Amino acid sequence: MILDTRYLRLIAAIDETGNLARAADRLNVTQSALSHQIKTLEQGLGLPLFLRNSKPLRLTAAGSKVLMVALKVLPELQELESELKRMAEGETGRLYIAIECHACFEWLLPVLEGFRRKWPEVEVDIRLGASFDALPALQRGEVDLVVSSDPADQSDIAFEPLFGYEALAVIPPAHALAGKPFLVPEDLAGETLITYPVDRSRLDVFTLFLRPAGIEPAAVRQIELTAVILLLVASQRGIAVLPDWVIRETGRESGLAVRPLTETGLRRTLFAAVRKGESETAFMADFIAIARMRGAATA
Repeated sequence: MILDTRYLRLIAAIDETGNLARAADRLNVTQSALSHQIKTLEQGLGLPLFLRNSKPLRLTAAGSKVLMVALKVLPELQELESELKRMAEGETGRLYIAIECHACFEWLLPVLEGFRRKWPEVEVDIRLGASFDALPALQRGEVDLVVSSDPADQSDIAFEPLFGYEALAVIPPAHALAGKPFLVPEDLAGETLITYPVDRSRLDVFTLFLRPAGIEPAAVRQIELTAVILLLVASQRGIAVLPDWVIRETGRESGLAVRPLTETGLRRTLFAAVRKGESETAFMADFIAIARMRGAATA
């Protein structure tokens, strides 16, 4: 292309100053260098852009067309350069989050509130990981962070630990299992298990507790809201298994019995999965730090 940003800036500077010397000073070049650039541009276009004998220096019809484009394009390019600089310095950008942990909504919302106050220029969006494969979406650049308790061996993904939690059984206080110090898989064989509406492969109670023992509950009932799950348990409609921090935040006054799974407990860690190298971006690092602080506060 003959026209590039250097020539667009040249045209705009000459039109604004009306003088080659002043335009050269503004562009930080010599007047002779500026005259040479004009000659090169006009030869390339095959058209004169300036009326040579006019004072102040005036544009031809062709020059005016170039100026119109310059006045439109140069501010947009300047804004783009400024935006890219802020992105490079980690001041702005995009943070699309996928959640594989259904219960994490109640933990994540306060984290996002704190994050948005500190980083108002970062575009934030949330997607439910239950409806798609979150880690491949992270690799493709469709999302920027995945909240997950299942770290995978991926060369291009880093799993940043956020906080640990324990999966606990929530039992009606009058239920026979409430008298046990802990539950074993066989205890759920005759019970209705109340879970979030996600695939079993994403639920610790199935993948790490029931399935290894070959145990199937009598029935499974899926409920969207934690508060409703706790209400159903209190009404003796079933037993639930929830992260300890969910129980502390939403069921503190419920009066329900809470018991560990197995004598040693079923403990897990929640991670933030990000593309390698991006966790060092300023706003990404701050999001992870805020998430960790929130996790520590719920412990």
